Amino acid sequence: MRRPPERLVLLGHPVAHSRSPQMHNAALAAAGISARYEALDVAPERFHSTVVDLAREGAAGNVTIPHKERMYAACSTLSPIARRVGAVNTWWVGDDGALSGDNTDVGGVDEAVRRLFDDAAIPPNLKVGVLGAGGSAAAVVAAAESWPSATVRIYNRTGARARALCERFGAFAQPIDDARALSDADLLVNATSIGMRDEAAPFDVAALHDGARVFDLVYRRGETRLVRAAHARGLAAADGLAMLVEQAALAFERWFGVAPDRATMRRAAESG
Repeated sequence: MRRPPERLVLLGHPVAHSRSPQMHNAALAAAGISARYEALDVAPERFHSTVVDLAREGAAGNVTIPHKERMYAACSTLSPIARRVGAVNTWWVGDDGALSGDNTDVGGVDEAVRRLFDDAAIPPNLKVGVLGAGGSAAAVVAAAESWPSATVRIYNRTGARARALCERFGAFAQPIDDARALSDADLLVNATSIGMRDEAAPFDVAALHDGARVFDLVYRRGETRLVRAAHARGLAAADGLAMLVEQAALAFERWFGVAPDRATMRRAAESG
């Protein structure tokens, strides 16, 4: 039986903004587990050597921007959903000493969107507009596959990435060349890092229809400019905090085989 990890890390660049350490450490304390969780800022050129060292330690953890696809390539064993998404955000060392990867972002997206619809059933024929085409965007598309008769359109500054992502998921996902074409979206999702470090917004919510909802995977104190603008327009909107908590709780279950106290995690994340 695989020994539970004693060291947990978040790999990203940057990671100073992350609330994952306080959230996970609160959950670990509540569960009486002695492991500790820390954030490591790892530049792309140092990613491979860092992962090799962590694997030797028997560590486990999460991955955030811009390393989710790098970790996918580094893992020897992948869950079916990680293979579908083509990105890993949760990893651990298996019994054979090799890296195993999963993607709990998909479950996090699904939970956050259901909350955005007030925990009611997600309506059929939802038009989903996605900004971005990286690992986080792929998690959004994978979640949308389970929503009844949903369709997805994807805009990315590099059109080739949007087209490649859509090809993996089939006809229900289509690339577009102009973000303004997302103005009729019922659910607009920002899956880029825009707004993480400044007051930039990736889309003008004035273009959306009155019943649209806005979901920004970015989270920051005081909410992002995109979410605030949506609220000012009277639209239902949320940042990535609910997704952060749920994907973290699912990762905790992968590492330790028990569910964490989600309420404790949420309080720690909100106070971060």
